[in-house]
Amino acid sequence: MTVGFALTGSFCTFAAVIPQIEVLTKAGHTVIPILSPISYSSDTRFGEAAAFRRQIETLSGQKILHTMQEVEPIGPKKMLDILVVAPCTSNTIGKLANGINDTPVTMACKSHLRNGRPVVLAISTNDALGLSARNIGTLQAFRDFYFVPYGQDNVEKKPRSMVAHFDLILPTVEAAAKGDQLQPILQ
Repeated sequence: MTVGFALTGSFCTFAAVIPQIEVLTKAGHTVIPILSPISYSSDTRFGEAAAFRRQIETLSGQKILHTMQEVEPIGPKKMLDILVVAPCTSNTIGKLANGINDTPVTMACKSHLRNGRPVVLAISTNDALGLSARNIGTLQAFRDFYFVPYGQDNVEKKPRSMVAHFDLILPTVEAAAKGDQLQPILQ
């Protein structure tokens, strides 16, 4: 399968997310990396953007797509079999749930969805059990969206925060390719 792998700006999860690109490639999938503008260019306390880009391109063996022009053909050319957004922030979740298409990641999703092909979301948000809950619920009700199982990551310090179990990206992708949601979704 050709798997798009889009990263958004939850930088604290990059150390857990980026190795999943290698998991997918070792399972025989071609991985096309896609980065949001913030994840493509931001140096943070979690690492430098250039180092992340090098690691992603090395693991995938592919050039990163990071502009609207680069991702727009995903749908018309049927470039992907499945698209993963990991980490998927509340900002991206909100945009997808409300039809907003203003970043390379949301454009990639919109373009890919026109073919009725699956989008797998691996959430990472401090607000999943707050205002973002309605957007998560909306996407869970939509056809062609699948979720990497997720749970609370720090009940004491961040009681509304939830994060995907990134090690379940591969089994979620394989289930979504068959039209199935990996269960249980809440872990």
